Amino acid sequence: MSDESRVALVTGGSRGIGRAIVDTLLAEGWRVFFCSLSRESVDEALGALREHGGRVAGRSADVRDQAQVDDLVAWVLAEAGRLDCLVNNAGLGRFGPVDSLSPEAWREVIETNLNGAFYAIRAVATPMMERGAGWIVNIASLASKNPFAGGAAYNASKFGLLGLSEAAMLDLRHHGVRVTAVLPGSVDTDFRPQGRKPQTDWMLRPEDVARAVVDLLRYPDRALPSRVELRPSHPPRS
Repeated sequence: MSDESRVALVTGGSRGIGRAIVDTLLAEGWRVFFCSLSRESVDEALGALREHGGRVAGRSADVRDQAQVDDLVAWVLAEAGRLDCLVNNAGLGRFGPVDSLSPEAWREVIETNLNGAFYAIRAVATPMMERGAGWIVNIASLASKNPFAGGAAYNASKFGLLGLSEAAMLDLRHHGVRVTAVLPGSVDTDFRPQGRKPQTDWMLRPEDVARAVVDLLRYPDRALPSRVELRPSHPPRS
């Protein structure tokens, strides 16, 4: 099947890594749907992507709400008639020592980064299994394996996302649905603990993560890379 006939849904696709994934999939000929929590952010991205015409569409959705995620997937299926790839990218970080981290911040991170991915996997699993094919790519993090001070909520969400990815992979692979987790290291986006303004020339770029996603989608059906770790080549020496 050519890329021109394939359909992807990217959550958190209006900026950062998600936007780079949208751009790269479009460049590869995919039809791409994306969402963001902010309608303004969706409109801004669509304005910048207008050259792609009907091959790209976006809408606002809160991935923390199963009903909204179900509606999002139903919209894609109604518009395109199929869904070949889900990229779970929507995420946020709230950072601080565990003794001062608020319950509200904890819930916001867990509900977005972990629950949101579960809701989306749950929504796409049945239509993908019915077709006997599909890819689910979860954008996790090297923080899925490496805790850091001030990262209690973020680490917990990403450790959980990695576990969810690997369990879902085992559940779905015999139905033709492949699940993988991409674990980037430091990426040059605005997503970092507040107040940290490091030098960024050594960091990964969002397009590096997007390239890893597209490369995964090119693997033959017999192959399932279930975890991809992506690191900067030349990080600062500790």
